[in-house]
Amino acid sequence: MAKSGFRLAWRVIRYEIGLWRSLFRWLLRRPRTNEPGAELHPYAGASAPLIWAFIVMNAIEVPVVHLALPWEHSRNALLVLGIWGLAWMVGLLASLKIHPHTVGPSGLRVRYGISIDLTIPWSAIDTVKQVRRDLEKGRSVQFDGTILHVVQVKQTNVQVSLREPIVVPRHDGDHTVTEVNLWADEPKDLLKSVRAHLTADVA
Repeated sequence: MAKSGFRLAWRVIRYEIGLWRSLFRWLLRRPRTNEPGAELHPYAGASAPLIWAFIVMNAIEVPVVHLALPWEHSRNALLVLGIWGLAWMVGLLASLKIHPHTVGPSGLRVRYGISIDLTIPWSAIDTVKQVRRDLEKGRSVQFDGTILHVVQVKQTNVQVSLREPIVVPRHDGDHTVTEVNLWADEPKDLLKSVRAHLTADVA
């Protein structure tokens, strides 16, 4: 029990640090590619309006609550909490912006902020196609048997079928997958880039 609690606390701390790092890099306009020659394929377009709506509402709520409360200690505590929440939401958006999907020499790199970072080597990919799926759950990373869904607003629009299974390590254990579904803002551009690498790999 103690070990599981420690691991959970450590994941929360790492996530928090990752958000602040993402915010810093976003302000410097430095997306994370980590591979020379990799093409960037963003995916945050679907969720960005929703996140911005929360940010704007939070930005309005913080001063309103601060002015409305008559108790100084409560005002100050809620002000700090409100500013932290506002920065956290901006950091979340930043994490999606600076960690795009990439297509490069090593393979297709599938990301969702700091929640998942999976590189699928070209030798493991069989086919890619544009398939729009609606999911019941809104979690960003979902496993359905041997299928991995990397989701934006309960949707994916690119299907990657694998020639051979790959193992995806997660905090709850390793998952063996034979298909990866993801969201790309411009799925046709992603498919074109991936197919070009697959063709070159075969040749």
